[in-house]
Amino acid sequence: MTATPLQPLLDFQDLPLFDRVQPEHIAPALDTLLAQADAALETVTAAAFPADWKQMAATLDVATEQLGRAWGTVNHLNSVADTPALRAAYNEALPRVTDFWTRLGSDERLYAKYKAMPVDTLTTEQTQAHHNAMRGFVLGGAELQGEAKTQFAQIQEQHAELAQKFSENSLDATDAFELYVTEDELAGVPADVVEAARALAQASDQPGCKLTLKMPCYLPVMQFATSSALREKLYRAYTTRASDQAAPEHIKFDNTATMQALLALRQEEATLLGYANFAQVSLVPKMAQSPEQVVSFLRDLATKARPYAEKDLADMRAFAADSLGLADPQAWDWPYVGEKLKEARYAFSEQEVKTYFTAPSVLKGLFNIVETLFEVSIRPDVAPVWHPKVEFYRIERGTQLIGQFYLDMGARTGKRGGAWMDDVRTRWLRPDTGTLQTPVAHLVCNFAEGVGDKPALLTHDDVITLFHEFGHGLHHLLTQVSERDVSGISGVEWDAVELPSQFMENFCWEWDVLKHMTAHVDTGEPLPRGLYDKMLAAKNFQSGLQTLRQVEFSLFDMLLHMGQAPLIEGKPDVMALLATVRNEVALLVPPAYTRTPNTFGHIFSGGYSAGYYSYKWAEVLSADAYAAFEEAAQQSGTTLDVPTGRRFRAAILEAGGSRPAMDSFKAFRGREPDLAALLRHQGMDSVAT
Repeated sequence: MTATPLQPLLDFQDLPLFDRVQPEHIAPALDTLLAQADAALETVTAAAFPADWKQMAATLDVATEQLGRAWGTVNHLNSVADTPALRAAYNEALPRVTDFWTRLGSDERLYAKYKAMPVDTLTTEQTQAHHNAMRGFVLGGAELQGEAKTQFAQIQEQHAELAQKFSENSLDATDAFELYVTEDELAGVPADVVEAARALAQASDQPGCKLTLKMPCYLPVMQFATSSALREKLYRAYTTRASDQAAPEHIKFDNTATMQALLALRQEEATLLGYANFAQVSLVPKMAQSPEQVVSFLRDLATKARPYAEKDLADMRAFAADSLGLADPQAWDWPYVGEKLKEARYAFSEQEVKTYFTAPSVLKGLFNIVETLFEVSIRPDVAPVWHPKVEFYRIERGTQLIGQFYLDMGARTGKRGGAWMDDVRTRWLRPDTGTLQTPVAHLVCNFAEGVGDKPALLTHDDVITLFHEFGHGLHHLLTQVSERDVSGISGVEWDAVELPSQFMENFCWEWDVLKHMTAHVDTGEPLPRGLYDKMLAAKNFQSGLQTLRQVEFSLFDMLLHMGQAPLIEGKPDVMALLATVRNEVALLVPPAYTRTPNTFGHIFSGGYSAGYYSYKWAEVLSADAYAAFEEAAQQSGTTLDVPTGRRFRAAILEAGGSRPAMDSFKAFRGREPDLAALLRHQGMDSVAT
């Protein structure tokens, strides 16, 4: 289908026309695409239509893929270029789109067609996709009847609307905060952060500096501002976002009732499907076998990490008292104390490191790693984009196009916080044309922009984030699977999907890598070896506390969706459960007014409900996978070992979701994963002293 000048969302010849899409295009485009998809569904479910994989794909999958791509464009713009008009159009369309996907996933006629397919005639890829589809039908309510099916559909629509509301409240609460201060009040804060804050104030026709709750501003103030009063002010604003504890003018963004409604809907869904709780539903398509197994895994990890965390905290308390005059540090003091202790212990500052990580140098180094290990080339390309600073690239092997990706690195108003990768389109041997469709991805971050004529500077944590998201991108872009539903990240178990992303993070600590991806912002000199050695010595600084923090989030999420929160007037008391979890695993307990869950988008609007544990679970896989490169380096002298990279590419990246993740891991390592590599990488492989 070719777009008319007024319908850019209906152009599927190449890449999305991001620069042309307007809110008024959404409804009419969906009118067309939903009608096509409904017609295709009626066609393939007719009695005379054969239960044949290829024929069904050529009719139904083509129609639903176009709907998915167009809605994906709208959804992406809603995340990175939010405006009142776009938000209104998106929210108006959301129930219609949700209704279609719910009906598709629960259509008993379509389910019967899949049941009738002769599986022994399918390819290996198709067999895996068929297995996933059958499981999806059951989880999608295809076996429900009558009132139960109607109720299930209503739950899906309400859930989509509430998740969107949660996301909007979080974004609006973050964007609504602004604090004007003098430069004197920012004593200790890095010069580039102060300069950016001054520029924000000038843009608002205000004197002094403008502070926000976006990470490039909030985090360095918490780490470096000498004023405890300023840190407290920002901390309180940040930790009460979208809650009943926020400033009076921001109470309207309170997510408390939205969270409770989402949890109630998830429990209703689980009950309808015959499960005791939503955690059980969530784990059906994942590697983990049961919520109890996950809880046991998390508690075991907490037990192993606790001695190291206790030592981390004792060291900070002693340093705060002896060197900073803080006898009783408060929650807003810990980032500052931690940064000062790291500077004192390892004789370097994160801000010193940041001056070497200019964005162009980091990208060049990242691309070099990928090109070396996975035998591809990355080249700048041209495409319609949603913001002038968005970059676009193509990945090639020889003269063959493998995939393309957008890179959107800067933080800005109207852009959802955090970092993520999402697919634009998937590798697919198209059944309608017989041509191979190459994959395309978005890579989105929220880093500080460059100030004046200087390039953007990334903290080392920013670099790790960029590598992480690029790992997700590689999983999607380097796949050699041609069946859409198991190509790239499609069909990969959610608790294994972080393997390639966390795997890539390891290269951020290799000297052979770092020396080629740094250039001082003023001199162009690479990172000095002495500074790298200090960074490496500090790599596992507070890894015990950081591990407990992740376990706290993960355990809270799992227990919440197991229905473990106490009830008040029939509604889950989310904060009471969090207090119980913190009492069990946390060493640092924040003030009672904090409302962390109210902006916990991963589990309330981001697809990680009863799945946040995936980060720690997959870390076991990624650490063990990276150990293969460390072992190869003992012979080759470098972790950029091409033969090992070739094996990783073939076993993990190229295989995508075409087989169970454990089979892919064992194809690479020759065995099941071992926790030892993770503990060693995080400096927790010996008794803490």
